[in-house]
Parts: sequence; structure tokens; C-alpha cells
Amino acid sequence: MSHAAAEHGASQDTVELTVPADPAYVSVIRTVTASLAARRDFTIEEIDDLRIAVDEASALLLPHTGNDGALSASFGGADNTLVISVSVPLVEGQSVPEPDQTSFAWMVLAALADSVASSASGDRLMLTLTKARGARST
Repeated sequence: MSHAAAEHGASQDTVELTVPADPAYVSVIRTVTASLAARRDFTIEEIDDLRIAVDEASALLLPHTGNDGALSASFGGADNTLVISVSVPLVEGQSVPEPDQTSFAWMVLAALADSVASSASGDRLMLTLTKARGARST
């Protein structure tokens, strides 16, 4: 860890994971999420919230990928925060879809994470969620 990172409490642990865009593989991302949250000393309840949030983010994204697509997750953040970006490739020629922010999955995701953002970057559709240890979601 660099001196500057140490001063700001930032962790240089960044984990990236890519699995087939198939609901059967979401459990792998849930497991990695739980492991990384445990390393940051999140409570059992916070870890469960994150596992469910990753499930919901994946459920919102999977319908927007093609048959041969991949579901990717990137994990980072400070020592007391976990920032998870879940993404899928956009189908070539398709307009950029927006996840349904009125859906039950989005409402669950928003309730479990401290913040949720949707974005399209290059050829990927991404949901980024942030959860701080000890923070209360409303």
C-alpha cells in the first residue's frame, strides 16, 4: 500500500471476476462478495445484504446481454467500504438499455446498498453499488 493510500484508509485490493452470463454463475460472485466483505470486517447482516444486492444487480443486468456474454464484477474501495461494479457487455447494435428503476429488484438493491448507480461505459452496461461498514441503509 502506498503512503498516500495508507493516509486515506484506501485499500489497494482490487479483485476482478468474470463468469458466463448465466444465472447459475451468480453464486460465484456472491461468494467472492461475502469473502471480501468479511476481510473488511463487515457484520454478518451487512455481508448478507451485499450478497442479496449482488444477486439483484445481476438479475437486472443479465437480460441485457447476449447468449455468449459474460457477467463481470469488480471489487474495490477503502478498508471500511466495499464498492462493487457488476457489468455485462452491450449487445452490438442495441440501444443502451436502462435497468428498470421501478422494479422490485432495483428497490431491493437500493435498500441494501448505501448507493447505487447505473451507467453505460464503452461497450458495457454497469451497476455500481457501495456499502460502508457500520452504515445504516434506509
